[in-house]
Amino acid sequence: MKLMTCPLNGPRNITEFQCHGEVHRQPDPSVASDLEWTEYVWMSNNTAGVVREWWCHTPTNFWFLAERNTVTDEILATFPVPADGPLGDAS
Repeated sequence: MKLMTCPLNGPRNITEFQCHGEVHRQPDPSVASDLEWTEYVWMSNNTAGVVREWWCHTPTNFWFLAERNTVTDEILATFPVPADGPLGDAS
């Protein structure tokens, strides 16, 4: 059984979680072109290596961030979403 450590609930079976994609900066909707908005919503980098991603613990609907190696599928770290400040994306 593969475990993932939820920042709220501790170690849980990986089947209790859903990944919702890489963290990336949202363009300003008041000035973004249709192309910029489309790329933000639908495109991803599909990076080979360590990425920061949005995850949700589905039984509690708790959202958090995780660093995962996409080559080995190893979860390297999990942490709550910061109340303010950057999410740590490199883009």
